[in-house]
Amino acid sequence: MHPAVRPRPALRPGPQTAPRARGPHTRSLIDAEALRVLHRAARVLLDDLPGLTDRLVAALREREPAYRPALDGDHPGTWQEVHRSLRHSVTSLLDPRGTREAAHRCSWRIGVSRAEQGLPLDALLHAFRLGGSLVWQELVDVTSRTAPEDVRLLVHVAGDVWDFVDEHCTLVADAYRQTERQLAWRRENRVRLLAAALLDGTGRIADLPETAQALGLPEQGRYVVVAVAGARSAGAVRALWPPSVRVHWHTGPETDHGIVLAEDGVVPAPADAPPGLRVGIGLAVDGLAAVGEGRRLADTALRLCPDAGGTVRLDGHLPEALVVSCPSLAALLVERAFGPLARLEPGDADVLLDTLATWLACDGSAQRASRRLYCHRNTVLNRLRRYEQLTGRSLSRPADLVEITLALTARRLLAARP
Repeated sequence: MHPAVRPRPALRPGPQTAPRARGPHTRSLIDAEALRVLHRAARVLLDDLPGLTDRLVAALREREPAYRPALDGDHPGTWQEVHRSLRHSVTSLLDPRGTREAAHRCSWRIGVSRAEQGLPLDALLHAFRLGGSLVWQELVDVTSRTAPEDVRLLVHVAGDVWDFVDEHCTLVADAYRQTERQLAWRRENRVRLLAAALLDGTGRIADLPETAQALGLPEQGRYVVVAVAGARSAGAVRALWPPSVRVHWHTGPETDHGIVLAEDGVVPAPADAPPGLRVGIGLAVDGLAAVGEGRRLADTALRLCPDAGGTVRLDGHLPEALVVSCPSLAALLVERAFGPLARLEPGDADVLLDTLATWLACDGSAQRASRRLYCHRNTVLNRLRRYEQLTGRSLSRPADLVEITLALTARRLLAARP
């Protein structure tokens, strides 16, 4: 911080273009006199510091509306803040070097505290400039009353006074912006922690009101969690649904999760996703407290998405969800339904299983299955009977049919796993 007031450097002698030009000695004398006048007026201001504080507080109330809530809510505290700032400012006129660090700390603390209170930075800088203007006007007024002939000398120190004001405006702005960044980081980190706890199912019931406020979502409502993975970016993920859909996105290292407010329990179809983007849409749950379960459902839907990308709604893939939710049981189911086929050549076993899967996809119609498989209807029927003979199961028995259908799904999903 440059001193608030410093002697002007002596002018270098040069060619005398006019007979009345002042030399270095005259310049030094003028500066010395200007400092004497400044110091004399500054001491008067220091003696009347409470009155000066009252005048600046009144000016703030009148000319800076953003300060009025602070003055109404904590007038003594605001008055003391103004008083300290003015004391450091006026004292710096008398002893710039000796008061430098204290003046810096005072302005920095003001920048920090006002940022924490949410006072606009423009209002804070305006207050500092009002203070500088008031101090300068008081210096001029005091000198005009006590020694009018010396007022002209103050012009020689005006630049130093305003340099001090500008320097402290810069300082207070730096403190404000640094604090603002820290506060923003803390808010974002708090929101992230609350959302993570909600999605993990580890959030406390007592934190739900704060979580609802932080996420901008009602505590009570119907929610659907969406899981997004694959080739993705924050912009691509957030562009999947229009702004009219209320959703809070939580970014993870491999998967992003969206907490979607869906009062009717249905999430609208997402926009066209870029290639490789996989989207899993879970089932509706009631209230923020159940979002953890919603996240598990969304992750299950995501596991059903093909590697190439696409969208899977869990409500349309419940059998697959049952299978993929427990891979060990899925493997056991495959072994029970198709283990006896291991005695066949791999190609023969695949033909039987493909025929079985096609027949089920055609709702049990051998005629339609034959067209898909490019073979005769009787060939389809022969292959189905052979499967029954090898496994001891009956395709006309509902319990066997359900188990076979789930086993085929499990076989497909297990084969797709890395």
